[in-house]
Amino acid sequence: MHHRRRIYEGKAKIIFEGPEPGTYIQFFKDNATAFNAKKHEIIEGKGVLNNRISEYIFTQLKQLGIPTHFIRRLNMREQVIRSLEIIPLEIVVRNIAAGSFVKRFGLEEGALLPCSIIEFYYKKDELDDPMVSEEHVAAFGWASSQELEEIKALSIRINDFLSGLFLGVGIQLVDFKMEFGRLWEGEMMTVVVADEISPDSARLWDITSGRKLDKDRFRQDMGGLIEAYQEVARRLGIVNENEPLRPKGPTLVK
Repeated sequence: MHHRRRIYEGKAKIIFEGPEPGTYIQFFKDNATAFNAKKHEIIEGKGVLNNRISEYIFTQLKQLGIPTHFIRRLNMREQVIRSLEIIPLEIVVRNIAAGSFVKRFGLEEGALLPCSIIEFYYKKDELDDPMVSEEHVAAFGWASSQELEEIKALSIRINDFLSGLFLGVGIQLVDFKMEFGRLWEGEMMTVVVADEISPDSARLWDITSGRKLDKDRFRQDMGGLIEAYQEVARRLGIVNENEPLRPKGPTLVK
């Protein structure tokens, strides 16, 4: 890792120069952050789990014909991804009231929304990632109207798939965040899913108990974050069913 050219470092990942032209290596850190890194902690093993869970989900999306930046997993913490022109938006899809949505609209946490709601946030840490409208996106040129339509259509497809995937293992998909980028191949451009989809970027609740299996455990000082992430990985078949919970990170299925 130390001999590769570092392209970018974010709160939870580092991007390095890739092994082939047009690729990067995405390294998953153990850093847990919340409230735009105002709260920060190192939780050993988190990066390993997020790498594997995101790999699993992106592989499933590819099989559905949904374009993503993911190429292959390199090792326990790294994956090879396509280099993209990142669209500076975070797209949040909400199915159930939780988090900031509860506060903004005076709803009770856990209330089922009448339909899935897509929200856009401008990716700018120093501004605390403000929520924006489609008019803002168009006015500032962050994405074209055609790109926004593609993003919304992909978001609905992904939400439908993930809701079913998690429901099948006894987990409720409350909401989740995604990023998108432009993949250029000559003169051809494709909007593709980027970043990661993991318990870091999705709210996941156990259907029976309502237990939170996501980063809210860190945000709300609940503890047990690694155990929760490992439970998600177990249910998806990524780690062995009989593997004991260990705070230093699990043994992964080959």
